[in-house]
Amino acid sequence: MGRKRSTAVTLTDVARLAGVSVATASKALNARAEVAPDTRQRVIQAADQLSFQPNVLARGLISGRTRTIGLLTDELGGRFSIPILLGAENALANEQMSVLLCDARGDAIRRRHYIQTLLARQVDGFIVLGDSNDVRPSLGKDIPVPVVYVYGQSTDPNDLSVLADDENGARLAVEHLIALRRKRIGHITGPQSYRAARDRVVALRSVLAEHDLPLVGGEPMYGDWSQRWGRHATRALVNAHPEVDAIFCGNDQIASGCAQALLDLGRRVPEDVAIVGYDNWAEFAADCRPPLTTVDLNLEQLGATAVMHLFAALDGVASTGVIRQPCRLVVRESTGPA
Repeated sequence: MGRKRSTAVTLTDVARLAGVSVATASKALNARAEVAPDTRQRVIQAADQLSFQPNVLARGLISGRTRTIGLLTDELGGRFSIPILLGAENALANEQMSVLLCDARGDAIRRRHYIQTLLARQVDGFIVLGDSNDVRPSLGKDIPVPVVYVYGQSTDPNDLSVLADDENGARLAVEHLIALRRKRIGHITGPQSYRAARDRVVALRSVLAEHDLPLVGGEPMYGDWSQRWGRHATRALVNAHPEVDAIFCGNDQIASGCAQALLDLGRRVPEDVAIVGYDNWAEFAADCRPPLTTVDLNLEQLGATAVMHLFAALDGVASTGVIRQPCRLVVRESTGPA
């Protein structure tokens, strides 16, 4: 028989059953990091046993918060937006926070309207998602709630921006190729106007210089983020520099086009030419022939990290500046046995 309740179960009841203080029980149920795992588990089990349901409305009245976050993006349908938003939404849901999502679609007037609307709804804070990882205008100092920028650095150094570490990601890619004893490495990437492309080139040149290796062709091949550009640039690179034995590509679409072109040219991948992509976009990386070694930006974790810092700001521990989240290398057959 389950427990029959005549009165509502309180947090005090949960704390008493778990043998902890009310404050510890509250932290455990809100997934705060300062609670030991075994204590958290004991509190969760007590809450389950008592069928405890936290009163979100009462908790909001006590704290003076609405437990609602405004999530403002400029490109909801973009390749990088959805994974970041999923990571942020999962982290917010774990704290029983609601999300109001607004897509400004790159329009400054829509953005101002949404900011005013969200403030009128008394959101506790903002997460602002960039449509690229380039610098973006700050919302300004007049926003009365904490703001965290993700995948797009604010122009104000006093804001907090959470970014993928593109230089670190490129370093992982090039060091992997060098570890495979590739010595004639070329680079095909997207438009030079993109900060990500420029940051990766900085790391590429640095790693090559550390190993006293040249960049094949002398300069990166800037173009589009497309398979078509990958095919075109690869043919040009191989025809001009047949000695090339590895190509680091700026994204997985370019790398997929590169693999197609190399096969058309009679070059074996990876035996003759190894390929590393970027983004770990499954539609291209896993389905490429051969599957691509690539750099994963950990986009969902990027969104979760932004939420973590927003919670810290709400608790009075705000950070400023830029936080760069490490990437990871996913090794597949385009550089050798995974």
